[in-house]
Amino acid sequence: MATGKENNAKSPMTLLFVLMAGLFLAILNQTLLNVAMPHLMTEFGVSATTIQWLTTGYMLVNGVLIPLSAFLITRFGQRSLFLVAMFCFTLGTLVCGIAPNFSTMLIGRLIQAVGGGILQPLVMTTILLIFPPESRGKGMGIFGLAMMFAPAVGPTLSGWIIEHYTWRIMFYGLVPIGAIVIIVAFFIFKNLVEPQKIKLDTLGAILSIVGFASLLYGVSEAGSDGWTDPIVLSTVIIGVIAIVAFVIQQLRHDDPMLDFRVFKYDIFSLSSVINIVITVALYTGMFLLPIYLQNLVGFTALQSGLLLLPGAIVMLIMSPISGILFDKFGPRPLAIIGLLVTVVTTYQYTQLTIDTPYTLIMLIYSVRAFGMSLLMMPVMTAGMNQLPARLNSHGTAMSNTLRQISGSIGTSLITTIYTNRTTFHYSQIADKTSTADPNFLHAFQNAVTNLMVNMNMSYDTAKTYVFSHLYKHASLDSNVMGINDAFMWATIFCVFGLILALFLRDVRKDKARAEKKKQEELSLLPAPKEVKES
Repeated sequence: MATGKENNAKSPMTLLFVLMAGLFLAILNQTLLNVAMPHLMTEFGVSATTIQWLTTGYMLVNGVLIPLSAFLITRFGQRSLFLVAMFCFTLGTLVCGIAPNFSTMLIGRLIQAVGGGILQPLVMTTILLIFPPESRGKGMGIFGLAMMFAPAVGPTLSGWIIEHYTWRIMFYGLVPIGAIVIIVAFFIFKNLVEPQKIKLDTLGAILSIVGFASLLYGVSEAGSDGWTDPIVLSTVIIGVIAIVAFVIQQLRHDDPMLDFRVFKYDIFSLSSVINIVITVALYTGMFLLPIYLQNLVGFTALQSGLLLLPGAIVMLIMSPISGILFDKFGPRPLAIIGLLVTVVTTYQYTQLTIDTPYTLIMLIYSVRAFGMSLLMMPVMTAGMNQLPARLNSHGTAMSNTLRQISGSIGTSLITTIYTNRTTFHYSQIADKTSTADPNFLHAFQNAVTNLMVNMNMSYDTAKTYVFSHLYKHASLDSNVMGINDAFMWATIFCVFGLILALFLRDVRKDKARAEKKKQEELSLLPAPKEVKES
């Protein structure tokens, strides 16, 4: 009788396609919803703070489940967990689509999050089991399609749907695809490793849930309320204390729920730090560019989405290719080239003005997408290759947890930098436009006089108009300069990542070197003496 592993080995690409379809839907749904937020506020009659819970609630459930994923995979097996995750996601999507009010919509999002939080580490762990280290880059490259292409194509698709149809189509369209994935997976997905009846570490689970949920909530609120807000400070402190206690408790545990001993492996630790840097750089672009394109320049959601589409296509093409290149050349060349491209293109975004050409922004974004496509999966695969098979699920859970936390912290830090620098630049511009300055006063009076003469305005109307014009331009210019400053910090992060990438190595060669050294040592030993006959 064939085992599940043998069955899956016969058609790994078919199984991989099913896994990718499920993960792609989960990630795509998140980016689709982000663009629809203003429409949902109007539809349900709620404030921006309230509607944000559709994202915050999803993130918190994800943040709780991802650290638990290693235990869940071991306890219930890949097949059952994937089917449950896809069922939850599809059911939640249906609830969101038919939601008559905000409360129902939020319930649907939380049900979705149960599936989404499990899918990412589960799919990655399954890929590590399907592909051996020497060909793992190919599998992880395909995994990168969902990780990178879905967030890139989401804004374009959602902008088009919202402009021509109702926002509910974004949910209705995913339900039948999710159902098809569940049916196909039911018949072709077998457990690669049989489930084990292990007990849940109750204390560890409580510390993990409290720690990660509190930290993620506090960090997500810091972007809007500031880091000195009492709720932000208290939740961040509680989160950090609980996570420290969780780490200590897990290190002392004989059978840890999330094994922090993965950090004893140097390349896994190094790749984790580089991935944090890459995630911050990625989220910087995802957060700041829509603000620049829609809020400042005035593009529609569809226009800004179309600007990002060529970059999405680059990621679609390059992600599998980068996996093949990884298998051939290893992680260091790809990481160095990718980070060099990312450093240069991120720096280009520090030179934005209100008049920067549309095509130039599109070109920079496309080249930046090329650099990112050489980074995400190859760097992560480099670290995962060093771990023994028994730590695969712990490594994937750790990688995804770090990405979740660094993405949230990175977004909040970038938001804080952008807001503070915008305020700073606005005050500088205001100082230069004071009526106490004779030169400014002269130019201001000339502008008012010209309006009175040419537009037949009264003095008070012309004065108000000029002040309004100056305020608008000061606000636009200070916001653009704030974005430039935030991108400068992201550039510095990328330079740090580039330096670290110089120390990456291909751990697949470690075993070969060790074997060669052993053979050399054996060859130096004296030959055994023959036993003389008596």
